[in-house]
Amino acid sequence: MANMCPYLRFNGNCREAMTFYKDCLGGELMLQTVGETPMGTNSPESEKAKVMHSHLGSEDFALMGSDMMDASKVEPGNVYSLAVICHSKAEIESLFSKFAQGGQITHPLKEEFFGTYGDLTDKFGISWMFQFTPAMQG
Repeated sequence: MANMCPYLRFNGNCREAMTFYKDCLGGELMLQTVGETPMGTNSPESEKAKVMHSHLGSEDFALMGSDMMDASKVEPGNVYSLAVICHSKAEIESLFSKFAQGGQITHPLKEEFFGTYGDLTDKFGISWMFQFTPAMQG
């Protein structure tokens, strides 16, 4: 079964927020900047230090976040998504299809440099992100 965790959107202060949450909760923090990804090659210097993806976790919890999720529109009420981390290509395709029924697909499932990814807002207005990364599977 897929794993699920909250994914938070920040307006340039993801590193500060995720470091704070680490201080509060413990766990291991991984931060990946725009400059460390293939996107960094074509990004303005001012964008390269922004957090593309972060993951704070332990055996008991996981919390993810980014500065890159349309931060220009970050406001109370739209600063989170539920991230579904899938265990197979078949699982991500099935779940994405089910959640999309009656909803609005923002980014169709697509192969990205980190794996298969897509996101949508379901028919109840909840934002969902779906990811499958073969290298992350044990």
